[in-house]
Amino acid sequence: MSTKAQGYRLRLGRHSESNRIYLITAVCHQRQKIFSDFWAGRHCVRALMEVKDSAATLCYVVMPDHIHWLAQLGESVDLSQTVQKVKSLPTMALRDEWQGPVWQRGFHDHALRKEEDLQATARYIVANPLRADLVSSLRDYPLWDAVWL
Repeated sequence: MSTKAQGYRLRLGRHSESNRIYLITAVCHQRQKIFSDFWAGRHCVRALMEVKDSAATLCYVVMPDHIHWLAQLGESVDLSQTVQKVKSLPTMALRDEWQGPVWQRGFHDHALRKEEDLQATARYIVANPLRADLVSSLRDYPLWDAVWL
């Protein structure tokens, strides 16, 4: 079995920690640039806002073929279930426009340690469109936000 095919198994045996801050990355199926379309990307943004009872969104960026999301998990909330909801909402919204799967199975998460600089992590996340040469100024990229602004 290839490493890519086993990616969804990364979370097996892992547990979520209440109130912990996680950096989550979810990738589009076969790295298709589904969210190059602004309105498709807005479905992801809406999904991140709709899970506010489960996780507080600290920052995010929706890239053409993946999302990065920095979120603080709520009390007694399962990270996998929360991410599944975030992924399912745009999938349902796009079902008339997009044929086939929207997301790769699973997701990558990194639980931030106390010594990690939260704002530096957020700056790194939202600067993704600059590093990918999608825009020359972050002001020109519409699919990101951070609570510090």
